[in-house]
Parts: sequence; C-alpha cells; structure tokens
Amino acid sequence: MKKQDITLTYDGGEFPAYLISPEENKAAVILIEEIWGMNDHIRDVTERIALLGYTVLAPELLGETGILGKVSPEIFKEMANPETRDEAQKKMREATAPAYSPDFGKKAVAKLQSCFDFLKEKNINKIAVMGFCFGGSYSYAFATHNPELKACIAFYGQPPLGKVAAIQCPVLGFYGSEDTRLISTLPQLKEEMKKHNKDFTSKVYEGAGHAFFNDTNILRYHPDAAQDSWQLTLEFLRENMA
Repeated sequence: MKKQDITLTYDGGEFPAYLISPEENKAAVILIEEIWGMNDHIRDVTERIALLGYTVLAPELLGETGILGKVSPEIFKEMANPETRDEAQKKMREATAPAYSPDFGKKAVAKLQSCFDFLKEKNINKIAVMGFCFGGSYSYAFATHNPELKACIAFYGQPPLGKVAAIQCPVLGFYGSEDTRLISTLPQLKEEMKKHNKDFTSKVYEGAGHAFFNDTNILRYHPDAAQDSWQLTLEFLRENMA
C-alpha cells in the first residue's frame, strides 16, 4: 500500500491531497475533510478505508480560505462553556465565513471533479464520495454535480435541497438526534429523495450530536454511533462498489 502527499490541478490553480493506493484496485473513495482541514483524524480515516482495499484520495479543499489554523476542535470547549460561548461562536462564524461564499463552492466542486478525473485516469471505474460535516455537505454537493459516482456517504452534512433530482447514485446519510439544525432539514430531504425516486438511506443516532464520528473530539465523540455508522458505511461501499 503506497501513501503519498500529491498536488492536483484545477482551473483555478493547484491544491494538495493525500493519496493511498493498494497494489491493484478498481474502486476508490474521495474522502472530504471536516472544517478543521486535512488533520490527523482525516488521515487516519483515509488509512482505515484503504486497509479495506480501496484507493482513497483526500483533498485539501480549504487551503485557500485562510480558515486553517484559525479554529480547531478545541473551540467546541469554548462554545460549551457559558462564559466563553458568545465569543467562541463569533470567532467560529468569522473564521469559517469564507467557506460559505458562492465562489468557494464553485472552486470546491471543481477540485472534487479534478480528484474524480485523476482517479479515472488511473483506470479506476467505481468511485464514491464520503465526508464529514463540511465534507458531508460537499459529498451531497458533488453527488448533484457528478452523475458517474457510484455512491455518496454524508456524515452530518447540509443537504442539497432543491437539487436532489440531479443525484444519480445511492446515498447514505448519518445524523445525531442532538444536531437540531440538520435534523430539522431531514424530513424535507427524505421527501425530495422520495419524490425523485432516489436511493436514499438515513440513520439518526439518539443522544449523538454533530461530529459524533470524530474520536479525537472528546466533547462530541459518540462511540456507539461511530461504530455502527462505520459498519453501515462498509456495507454500503461493498454493496455499491463491488
């Protein structure tokens, strides 16, 4: 198994990515980071997936935003403390604002398409997209953009309401019951998926909140939800990437 830090190109320039390649493979996963960037946790998840025999490509989509280094998972501690909550929320909004601009969205999807094209050039014919939080949102977004994807797995991502009709692959979505902002959108997402006859499966974990899969975030990590969602993810990949 070969591990590489590589540089890919897109219309707007270059961006880094982490690539793990098994000896021989015809299936791959594009893994999209959380808002914290390509950190040790995402690299660890990349390696977990690669050990199952998939090529895994994890792009750094946030490098041009100035977000990286300004906030970290530690900010959740500040937001959980009533004395520091208001200032922490303000800091979080200001730091992450560039990731919500329309221009950034176009660049992020272009970078993901570059990842897809890179894998296709390696004669990999079955490609899935998977991500967490920010990455979950862009997993949904890329599924609406690329009809050739074989599967989409979104952990607590913002749904592509109004664009569901463009999705051509099976979709698996995970949510925590305490993640109220996203839970509130799930009924509409289900309705749109059903209306357009899409293959959509979702699971909500009671007692879990946002970022429940991240085992480096002691405030958010929910072991039971993380373990179950991981097993369902592996089954979903096997079913759709065989």
